[in-house]
Amino acid sequence: MKEFAYDRAHDIPTALALLARDPDARYLGGGTNLVDLMKSGVERPARLVDVRGLPLDRIDRAPDGSLRIGATVTNSDLAAHPDVRRGWPALTQAVLAGASGQLRNMATVGGNLLQRTRCAYFTDLASPCNRRAPGSGCPAVTGEHRNHAILGASAHCVAVHPSDMAVALTAFDAVVTYETEDGPGETPLADLYPPVGDTPHRETALPPGALITGVTLPPAPVAARSRYRKVRERASYAFAIGSVAAALDVSDGRVRDVRLAFGAVASRPWRARTAERALIGGPATPAAFTRAAAAELAAATPLRDNAYKVPLVRNLVTALLIELAGPTTATESAGPTEGAAR
Repeated sequence: MKEFAYDRAHDIPTALALLARDPDARYLGGGTNLVDLMKSGVERPARLVDVRGLPLDRIDRAPDGSLRIGATVTNSDLAAHPDVRRGWPALTQAVLAGASGQLRNMATVGGNLLQRTRCAYFTDLASPCNRRAPGSGCPAVTGEHRNHAILGASAHCVAVHPSDMAVALTAFDAVVTYETEDGPGETPLADLYPPVGDTPHRETALPPGALITGVTLPPAPVAARSRYRKVRERASYAFAIGSVAAALDVSDGRVRDVRLAFGAVASRPWRARTAERALIGGPATPAAFTRAAAAELAAATPLRDNAYKVPLVRNLVTALLIELAGPTTATESAGPTEGAAR
């Protein structure tokens, strides 16, 4: 590991100034991703600015019903918070599915959003990788890509974003707040990760030196009836090969509101707006759920070995929406595709 300087910041202006002083500095939260990458040589910061001591460790309910989550809140505290469990249960489920208890106790909300891909070519210094070394190529396109992207990828990168938490936050229109030396800013989480295009090394839309200070979840009554479902290759702690965050409000057999986001299918959490538009106002039936999921996945461009993700995610969506719609819908007749979702 390369030698590095270490500073501990106790207020936001100090943290920003310390990072601005050194172009090779990085903020340090829980370190559960950054330190691993430093050990392997992928990350080589000259200075770490520890931000765990900043006053950003609270979760507060605002008068308008929104929830404000500080950037240094640990994943464990986020998952256990009563307001999150009641109002956004899919977020609790996503966080609990995302890592072991030990990692959740250390990992922070801000750090979780900034974790980097787990693509094996990215973490292998002997391999080319456009994220790590722009212009060097993406060997995953023709190499090992079973767990890689089927939506929104490009010839320059087919890696997926690893966060479970970010998928649930994306489904509920979360907004990321940040500070820079020029003042505060905010961006919808859906816009935090730019399309991969031909610049996969540009992993966020944050200004240089920006410090994430928190995440705001706007009020959304539908979020109280939500679930997160994750498929992985082993039952123990593992990254998703496909996941869905879903919320559903049904009245008189028709969909009044729905939220859908997919994980492990793109370089960023994938908000399924095509599927949402197809469902709102329509019947809450297994066939309708499957058609909506298929409409979203029509844009998929699978690689040689990951086409399985298309039916996997389609069936996840169908099964999860059936569960949320309740027993009446779940017992309705379903065709072969809907039945397979169970």
